[in-house]
Amino acid sequence: MKLTRNFSLDEFACKDGTPVPGVYFDNVLELALNLQVIRGALRKPININSAYRTEKHNKSVGGSKNSQHLTAKASDIRSNNKTPQEIYNLIERLILEGKVKEGGLGLYKTFVHYDIRGTKARW
Repeated sequence: MKLTRNFSLDEFACKDGTPVPGVYFDNVLELALNLQVIRGALRKPININSAYRTEKHNKSVGGSKNSQHLTAKASDIRSNNKTPQEIYNLIERLILEGKVKEGGLGLYKTFVHYDIRGTKARW
């Protein structure tokens, strides 16, 4: 099922094979819409490393007990043509410009975490 021009629901499924539960559909749709804006600004494809997580999978990867991934509000992303720092900086700018939702933004060695929690969190 297509959520946006470039993102389908399957891309947001848990890496253990569990699809995003229907109760979180509004969350995953909002996340996909924000990622579409980010993709457009990057002008490059975005790869989703991790999005929705079951509690069991989240625990196995060392995720926070209150992770936004548990409710399909978070994604760990990368792009083959941009560094994580470049992606992070772009998302920060898009947030400041009001083009994507304020939320969590984390910089890691190989990816960027972005979530739509609605309040500012940075790491």
